[in-house]
Amino acid sequence: MFEVEGLHVSVEGTEILKGVDLVVGAGEVHALMGPNGSGKSTLAQTLLANPEYEVTAGAIRFKGEDVTAWPVDARGKAGMFLAFQYPEEIPGVPIRQFLRQALAARKGIEDLSVLETRLAIMDWCKRLEIDDSMMDRYLNEGFSGGEKKRNEILQMAVLEPEIAILDETDSGLDIDALKVVAKGVQEVRRARPELGVLLITHYMRILDLLAPDVVHILLDGRIVESGGVQLARRLETDGYEAFRS
Repeated sequence: MFEVEGLHVSVEGTEILKGVDLVVGAGEVHALMGPNGSGKSTLAQTLLANPEYEVTAGAIRFKGEDVTAWPVDARGKAGMFLAFQYPEEIPGVPIRQFLRQALAARKGIEDLSVLETRLAIMDWCKRLEIDDSMMDRYLNEGFSGGEKKRNEILQMAVLEPEIAILDETDSGLDIDALKVVAKGVQEVRRARPELGVLLITHYMRILDLLAPDVVHILLDGRIVESGGVQLARRLETDGYEAFRS
């Protein structure tokens, strides 16, 4: 489904990622953990082609095709999705309009049915316990942190990606909001069992809710160890220093 091979990335001449290798299979949930400055968000931004992040070596492959040079819109249309740590507010763009235009681009259908799109959005709002009236509000404008993150999950549901990178989706959420967001991710996975997920996080609590298949530890721009969820539990006990060579 998704592969990162020997990825080196620099920002303004400073190397941040120093040879990352990662494979996410269809239907798998992988968690990526690491201290601040280890390169987690750099990896997320690079995977969705943020032009500020320069790939200096290595490759990104999606469904067997090298997408390293693809721009962000091409990756999104192909089925790659990024949920932001800090979702942007976009005044003047209603969520319903945004979702319809994004879905039309994703499916390559210019005259996408307004009714079908509206019904699909209403269905997912119900399943994710989101008030449908929010769809007429401007994208993330005036939203709480929890509302922004739930809106990201709604986008993931409606746009039907094949790989989703969730960049610290749990950041800034209280325990109740976290449970709602985690439940939403699981609901989307039930509807799309082939969806691959790369979850970037600092915290064990979301791993308890989402039960990842694999946990990776990123230190100083490299994945230094991978294993099951017990690896994250060891991390809570021993800290990152135990994994430094």
